Amino acid sequence: MRARIFNRVLGLAALALLAVAAEPASAEKRIALVVGNSAYRNITPLDNPSKDASLMAETLGALGFTLVGGSAQLDLDKGAMDIAVQNFGRQVQGADVALFYYAGHGVQVAGSNYLVPVGANPTREADVDFQMTDVNLVLRQMQGSGTRLNLVILDACRNNPFGSRGLRSSDGGLAQMRAPEGTLISYATQPGNVAQDGSDGHSPYTKALATTIRVAGLDVFQTFNQVGLAVKRATAGAQQPWVSSSPIDGTFYFVPPTQAAPPPVAAIQPDPSPAGRLRADPDRVPLRDAALLSELSERLYELNFDPDTPDGLTRAITKLQQRIAMAPTGEATEGLLLRLRKIEDLKPWGSIVYGPDSSKWGISWNHASRRAAVADARGNCAGAKCPIELSFYGRSCGAFAISDKSWSLVQREGVQRARDAALDECGKAGRACRIIGSVCADGSGR
Repeated sequence: MRARIFNRVLGLAALALLAVAAEPASAEKRIALVVGNSAYRNITPLDNPSKDASLMAETLGALGFTLVGGSAQLDLDKGAMDIAVQNFGRQVQGADVALFYYAGHGVQVAGSNYLVPVGANPTREADVDFQMTDVNLVLRQMQGSGTRLNLVILDACRNNPFGSRGLRSSDGGLAQMRAPEGTLISYATQPGNVAQDGSDGHSPYTKALATTIRVAGLDVFQTFNQVGLAVKRATAGAQQPWVSSSPIDGTFYFVPPTQAAPPPVAAIQPDPSPAGRLRADPDRVPLRDAALLSELSERLYELNFDPDTPDGLTRAITKLQQRIAMAPTGEATEGLLLRLRKIEDLKPWGSIVYGPDSSKWGISWNHASRRAAVADARGNCAGAKCPIELSFYGRSCGAFAISDKSWSLVQREGVQRARDAALDECGKAGRACRIIGSVCADGSGR
């Protein structure tokens, strides 16, 4: 339900920084489809792909790429992935450069590579073609489009989540692919190996990639070589990105050369810890750093303040400031982030979700985070989207009441109070309502 995107201030700042450098390439038509899947319903969710995709979308947008769908496409099911890839194929017709980026679960089955939508739940190998997206399908959308360069970037070489289901896949990683004409394929690690998801908000590969493609004067091969060196250093040699390419006509730069020489490879280091970027007296210092803005957004989400639209971050901050008796400025500052870091752990979390169109619903409790509670509840939603969400934590309880014409989701202290309030709210439509689900965050009151 929540579109997890960076604040548009970040995009504007990136545009301002890169406007001069990117101007020579403005005549190129650059199209990108960026997909990040994190909230898997039937297998282990991943922490970082949606954040990685948001970072890449903002970065590519600042470098002159037109994004399919206007932004990163997050947590797509099979139908949504098929539509996104098909739209990508249409938009790249006549373009100069086409770029596909994917972060999330990816598996190889019988020698072919598949990207895993969030609702995939195969029980046999024959299910794969119907529930997952073959990478070759993406390549076919690019072929014959008239582009001079096609880029396929796969940060998807994580552990195989279906290894226990009898699929003929390797222990982990993706299979080697032959790049078609005019194509470069970049893997987060070598074929058959497993890449790290990352522990600080972004994968090592995407963090290095987003940094490196901003450097002026690196051609496409130098770019991915430096990305590989940066990831190798950041992971102490445990992960080494890999590239497959065919001959490419001409030279491509993400940012064209400037008078200044490109920085040496040694300068492409992983970002310092976000904690080290805050100043000693930070209250009035605006947040500009991508990782810190992402952290702020995540912490607001976990407090039930949803930055779910371009101006949603401002509204979420304002609501939080009102709650903690701060001046409601709506500004993302270092001081606000420091306060969020000091807030005590809110677990346990519970969640109730509902899909009015499908009449499906799900419930969960006793989770360590809001995100985990929502993912579990939606996993119990019988495959439906269930976009309506009520999440609660600590000693709070939630209740779901419904009739043939109305429904209500209500949170209160104490499960009986939540049940009574849900019945009252639902009954305002003049219908007899009943409770179909109620629970406290700690699992009591069921």
